[in-house]
Amino acid sequence: MAAAAGVVLLVAGCGGEGGSDKGGASVTGGTSAGGSGSGGSGGGKLDGAAVTKEIEAAATGAGFAQDASGEDVAPELKDCMVTWTADAEKAADPVKSYAGTITALTGGGWKELRSNEMNGSVIKSLEKSGWTLQASNHAQGPVKLVMFVAADSGPECAAKIAADNEKARQSS
Repeated sequence: MAAAAGVVLLVAGCGGEGGSDKGGASVTGGTSAGGSGSGGSGGGKLDGAAVTKEIEAAATGAGFAQDASGEDVAPELKDCMVTWTADAEKAADPVKSYAGTITALTGGGWKELRSNEMNGSVIKSLEKSGWTLQASNHAQGPVKLVMFVAADSGPECAAKIAADNEKARQSS
């Protein structure tokens, strides 16, 4: 559920040792100079559908196929959070495909803020138009997982995501 994706965002967005911080953004704060974010090729604020389209185009263009068993986002969070899980097992070279996806995203206006590498895993934080994207590559280990989780960094979405995470914690 979205709670697991939120945990990925919170853990990956905290910096961590061995990473390089290129902007200091937090998951809930963002660093876009325009506040709530304007940008993209049309100059408007991105929504969940637009972010999904950008991630999907970058990832499939780099050789990934989407894993149909990836996590779904709760309906009330569709405009605040998106997830896209690659089928790393089917990629010819998941490391190369991950790098190609990041290159395509940064070429499309996403700014890399931070990169952490540990034990063969790589997590990169990117930002665009008020959205923070955590691009996780764990394709080197026994569990091949490549996942892209993005969240709108605005206060309204941060509150919705926090409420969803709290609801999930209470039901556990």
